[in-house]
Amino acid sequence: MSDLSLSDAKLTASAAAAPVALTLRIDVQADVVFDVDVSLDIVASTGTAPPLHWQLAAAGWDVSWLPRGGYEVHALAARLALPEGRYWVDVALWHRVAGEALKAGQVRLELVVGTAAPGAMEFSWQLHSLPGTPPIDRLSWRAGPQGWFFKHFDHAARTTASYLLGDSPLLKGRILDVGCGDGITDLGIALRWRPTELVGIDPFRGYERLPQVLAQTALAGLPMPPGLRFLAASANDIPFADDYFDVVISWGSLEHIVGGYAQALAQIRRVLRPGGLLMVHPGLFYSDIGNHLGEFRFARDEPYVHLKHPHSWLREQVLRGDIERIDRCGDDATPEQYWQWFTELNPITVAAFERELRELGFEPWRVALRTHDRVEYTPQLQGYSFVDLAVGELYVSAWNRK
Repeated sequence: MSDLSLSDAKLTASAAAAPVALTLRIDVQADVVFDVDVSLDIVASTGTAPPLHWQLAAAGWDVSWLPRGGYEVHALAARLALPEGRYWVDVALWHRVAGEALKAGQVRLELVVGTAAPGAMEFSWQLHSLPGTPPIDRLSWRAGPQGWFFKHFDHAARTTASYLLGDSPLLKGRILDVGCGDGITDLGIALRWRPTELVGIDPFRGYERLPQVLAQTALAGLPMPPGLRFLAASANDIPFADDYFDVVISWGSLEHIVGGYAQALAQIRRVLRPGGLLMVHPGLFYSDIGNHLGEFRFARDEPYVHLKHPHSWLREQVLRGDIERIDRCGDDATPEQYWQWFTELNPITVAAFERELRELGFEPWRVALRTHDRVEYTPQLQGYSFVDLAVGELYVSAWNRK
């Protein structure tokens, strides 16, 4: 049985100047499918005129995933705006499996234009769930980009594997996630790219909450994919043989390794095979968001607050507990924990991190920097580098040359 299928496609057009409406049903037979798209091509049955092409994704619908169930897609154009003649309307359904775009189904419909109509033809699109299927607006990619599940299951998983690792074939092999936290990103990668093995390690066992997190989503009851497992292990002593993994990832964890991350990088290099890929997203201490205290009002009200005040003042503000909590899928830390995490942060900078990677034999492949809009240099900030303050986030993928 296929993961999803297209059925009940209908096209209505009563006259050249009348609206054109396409309706089709999508049935998802798998537990979840990813990166769903619909393409619509209008082709003249005779002649050599180039086909006209539209896509659901191009209209702003980034359908990151759909759970099992039934859905309806609607495409509506105000008028045909086509020369007189006979046309074929080719509708295709697409999704991605293990990083590859696959056509799940196609249907051809006939369209006859009796009189030419002026003007351009653009389709507007809608997608909605059928009765008995989780509503579209409940899905993380539709509910909004601020949700914790979206940030990890959708954004972090796709950014890691596609944007930074280019859907590399190595993602089908063995993957290690160093500092996996609650495991949401690992689940997103394992389901999308279907690696032979994906191991998430974290000494704090946050991944034990993953079933509880899923229970709050449209993926409640989803079985764990084959090959995905978690271990309560430290990045400073990774319990695997040399050259075991094809890919190692680390998203927002190196800054939290107590006492520094040099040993962790050495361990990552040891277990990553020659020619393997590393993807790392370390927190940058000197950026405006580098204090990891964004939920505290005092930290939001004053840019670079952690660089402007002594620790005694910062500690007092944190322990006061004036927090506007973000969605963390139910995992709410205490002010005391936040203060501990802040005091343990490693002061990572772009220049130093690049030097350390190169000295270990990593060859950069892709690098992305996200900068702050503007830095206001107050007297307390005069001693800090332009780059250290302006760069908010760093993403790196690199080859292991050993």
